[in-house]
Amino acid sequence: MFDLIPDMAAKRAELSGEALAFHDVQTGLDWSFRDVDAAANGAADALTSKGLKEGDRIACLTLNRAEFFVLLLACQKAGLILCPLNWRQPLAELVEVLGPVSPRLILHDDAFAVTATKLAEALSISCESFDQSAESWAAGRPGSVGMIPADRPWYLLFTSGTTGRPKAVIQTARMAWANAVNIGQAIHLTPADRSVNFLPLFHTAGINLYTLPVFLNGGGSKILPKFDAADLLDLLRSGEITQFFGVPAIYQAFSLSADVDAVDWAAIRCGCGGAPLPEPLIRSFAERGAKVLNGFGMTETGPTVFLMDEQYAEAKIGSVGRPQMLTECRLAGVPDGAAGEGEILLRGPNITPGYFEDPEATRAAFTADGWLRTGDVGLRDSDGFLRIVDRIKDMYISGGENVYPAEVERALFEHPDVLEAAVVGVPDPRWGETGVAFVLARPGQTIEPEGLRAWCRDRLAPYKIPAKVEVLDEFPRTAAGKVRKTDLRARMA
Repeated sequence: MFDLIPDMAAKRAELSGEALAFHDVQTGLDWSFRDVDAAANGAADALTSKGLKEGDRIACLTLNRAEFFVLLLACQKAGLILCPLNWRQPLAELVEVLGPVSPRLILHDDAFAVTATKLAEALSISCESFDQSAESWAAGRPGSVGMIPADRPWYLLFTSGTTGRPKAVIQTARMAWANAVNIGQAIHLTPADRSVNFLPLFHTAGINLYTLPVFLNGGGSKILPKFDAADLLDLLRSGEITQFFGVPAIYQAFSLSADVDAVDWAAIRCGCGGAPLPEPLIRSFAERGAKVLNGFGMTETGPTVFLMDEQYAEAKIGSVGRPQMLTECRLAGVPDGAAGEGEILLRGPNITPGYFEDPEATRAAFTADGWLRTGDVGLRDSDGFLRIVDRIKDMYISGGENVYPAEVERALFEHPDVLEAAVVGVPDPRWGETGVAFVLARPGQTIEPEGLRAWCRDRLAPYKIPAKVEVLDEFPRTAAGKVRKTDLRARMA
């Protein structure tokens, strides 16, 4: 990949001009690629006129809106670093997250004006509303296509914090282009495609699955403020959307809606990531005509690394596919290309250069020869397809035997009354560790814990059967919809 990359907004405006880049559902406004580039130029000028200079950080606290992408592209033009914030976090956590980043400005929407004001006061910096700022951005005009450094930090995404304090993962233009290639060729993106943006913009999926790759390929995106199952199903039912990406919790919510069968799923290319989509859910959508392609990626990988091939979607259920065009994959301890099981190691232009102002964490994340350690165990079959076994940190040892919670969770999910399951290992005086299963019941169903353990006896080795089953009303989750297993372990403690 090159050291310099064309300004993304300007180049897309040059190529696509009046074509639709964004339709903001909340405001009803359409944004052409020329509109986006002009506003991004105006935003870049407005920000630098405030004294902001290359490398300075800008925090952002907002629901999804078209102006976010204007701001993102303006930061690329001006060499500023955008820090999207998790609006689900309380003020104290936001202060802790932003402390090491030292932003100079916070931009916010009306929904988070109070929080942003208090956050700015705590950090002794200024804050502005998007609406206030956008007035000055409107004065922008399309400019020439300049070149930008491919590896210059562009924006920071904070890890979900499932294992401790969030780290600020550096994102670059090189990573964005590599992700656009990896996902674009895999799902055949074209300028005719229309996607929908609803996942939170402080998460890599909200930006990169698929909104930014669609933008870079000349397609358009509908922007919803946030996830709402009814609104999203209405949009999918309209027939306007050709590409859709969701995390498992989204597909689960769809499956419980009476409107799910009103969607022509065969007309939409569907992707899933963030966690494995359970086999029964894959099959239920396949019966509706949808081939949901499981994939794998991380904030540190831009994120697309693996994606299932459409022709093998049903034959290889449970797999996340093969590594895409611009990513190399190794399994620790397994000969290159051979079938086997080991930690997934990755290398390529889509990999982050590291964590912002955290050289120790950066060193720990990479091997001595430059491969990113994912912390995930992968099982590669003889055809090169990979299955995620589990997170290394989630594995526990019971009576000397390794137990991967994901395997136990798959068995639990097959029970007709179980909506979702999460398993964690906890200390045990006799066995060292044993498993505790937390489950959600399907609407209208009741789960009897001992009955569920009996169900497991027919499907799992004795040491894998959870010693205890707890039925919950809901799971603690990250912004990406992943279950916070640290919270579940703390509950047992």
